[in-house]
Amino acid sequence: MPYKEISSTQNSLVKQIIVLKEKSRERKKTGLFIIEGQRELSLATKANYSITTILFYPALISEEQLKTITTPDTDCIEISKEVFQKLAYRHTTEGIIAVVKAKTHAISDLTFNTPNPLILIAEAPEKPGNIGALLRTADAANVDAVIIANPKGDLYNPNIIRSSVGCVFTNQVVIGDTAEIVAVLKQKGISIYCAALQASVEYHTQDYSKPTAIVVGTEATGLSLDWLNNSTQNIIIPMQGIIDSMNVSVAAGILIFEAKRQRQFN
Repeated sequence: MPYKEISSTQNSLVKQIIVLKEKSRERKKTGLFIIEGQRELSLATKANYSITTILFYPALISEEQLKTITTPDTDCIEISKEVFQKLAYRHTTEGIIAVVKAKTHAISDLTFNTPNPLILIAEAPEKPGNIGALLRTADAANVDAVIIANPKGDLYNPNIIRSSVGCVFTNQVVIGDTAEIVAVLKQKGISIYCAALQASVEYHTQDYSKPTAIVVGTEATGLSLDWLNNSTQNIIIPMQGIIDSMNVSVAAGILIFEAKRQRQFN
């Protein structure tokens, strides 16, 4: 079937996509963001994200492949090699770029399909690579929700989407400030285990088989007093080397999978 075509890098839609990729402010203002790659776009589609426009480079993606990730109403535009090279964040991507509507991620949207949820919470994460890795860990463990408290950045940063390999779409992700999150956890009767050095016990001594939130902070500053003052118990991973901390996503993986291990046997 014939498609609309864009061959000029000066096209207004091309310019808009570049701004959406580069500017968090523009993403927030328009409620739109960019997805690159067939896998990421397929995961977003399964998660019921609304795709407004798809641009594709036919030398890298066939019409049959395109049909598997679009609907008849999707606005598909064929682009030239020059336009693709201008837009592609990673040139090894599979020839597809989409403009997508963001979701809200409000704390009021938090829901559980089980009476015994397991939640991963990250306070003020800054590095997109760490956020992406946390989301991959959460997906691997099939946690019930990921909550980002006091975010420093934008969930739809292309670096987060890329480093999470699309797990930003496979998890239930909620964003809010620490006070409102703590209030919701307490109202729902969810125990709070904070990864912290102060007043802590070794992580494997605790019981995570009941409704549990595991909370991690940044490597530089740790968790705020708002979390520490509301913690059911602070926990620590014993360190056997010289340094006293590890990457936040690695620590989160150890703690979350201990909770998963306990839940398999309790």
